[in-house]
Amino acid sequence: MKLKKLTIDPNWKSRLTAIGYGYHTDNDEPYWIEDYYYEITNSEADSIYQATAEVWDMCLKAVEHVMANKLYHLFHIPSHMVHHIEQSWENESPSIYGRFDFAYDSVKRKLKLLEFNADTPTSLFECGIVQWNWKNHYFSESTDQFNSVHEQLIASWKEIKPYLKGDVLYFSCAKETLEDLTNVEYLRDTAIQAGIQTQLIYIDDIGWNGHAFIDLEGESITSIFKLYPWEWMVHEEFGHHIVNDIHRTQWIEPSWKMILSNKAILPILWELFPHHPNLLAAYFEPQRTLKNYIKKPILSREGANIDLYYDKELIYATPGDYGQEGYIYQELATLHKEESGFSIIGSWIIGQEPCGISFRESTMPITTDKSRFVPHIIKH
Repeated sequence: MKLKKLTIDPNWKSRLTAIGYGYHTDNDEPYWIEDYYYEITNSEADSIYQATAEVWDMCLKAVEHVMANKLYHLFHIPSHMVHHIEQSWENESPSIYGRFDFAYDSVKRKLKLLEFNADTPTSLFECGIVQWNWKNHYFSESTDQFNSVHEQLIASWKEIKPYLKGDVLYFSCAKETLEDLTNVEYLRDTAIQAGIQTQLIYIDDIGWNGHAFIDLEGESITSIFKLYPWEWMVHEEFGHHIVNDIHRTQWIEPSWKMILSNKAILPILWELFPHHPNLLAAYFEPQRTLKNYIKKPILSREGANIDLYYDKELIYATPGDYGQEGYIYQELATLHKEESGFSIIGSWIIGQEPCGISFRESTMPITTDKSRFVPHIIKH
């Protein structure tokens, strides 16, 4: 895995804007990296594929373990949601995607799971469309990329289509979030290409008529993709209606993903699969034997409220408003480091298939919402 530079296209911003990518920079700070990239080998791509498939399989076993042993208290999941979660699992409610974040130790050539963004992962549009467009702009058609995101999304929607309730699949996110709206509209476009009738509705505009969810025209919502976290929904008045909904609306992602999108799954995985080569040691309590570690809130987003300890001394910390539900303690991973910063690998699973990767880069060893997106190619 090597970082390479290229001569930048002076019109790169207008090129990206033309394909619908409106947040490539943030106050003149680049979010999208155009002039350098990662070159990985076929062997490295295969390793990421295998690690993603194996960790996904372990995650599904971990969900069964949590349900069988009623461990919901460790996840701070409200009791009124437990039946809904178990029903969504038993009914195999439709699920479309998730993104594993891996650390890559380039010396030992080891991939280690940092966490699983199982409910509301973003950067899908960057991975599936923008970096593919970037590759085709700078490299020959024969140059490869670990990226079948677009094709896999369409194929997965086609598989899901017969099991959707109602004639319309709604797509939703909060208002005034360009990144979320771009990701939702991308997902919606792939659903349309799979032959599904769709409609966009903002979370803020979803109504409740006393027994079911409705759209702005008063039509019932029976299937909906939402780019909005379950842990937020269940604590809102809106969320309390979910368990009273007579239509038992299909929410994508389904509510059982609340287990996998919670950092409490990391100690559970370590308990079930101790010393697995793709896992980091993780615990619910501080350990005397753990000298270099990360303290993470069990519910947090975008790298907020992370404390990094080296030899038990705090050396990095990120601000935020999370941590009320408690923390987990995870062995410190070795991140890939270049002159430009520290990188992690985001590996997508869509349907049941590992199908694309992205690199996120930070100037410090904690990935946040300010971290940069770095494209890649596969060297043959």
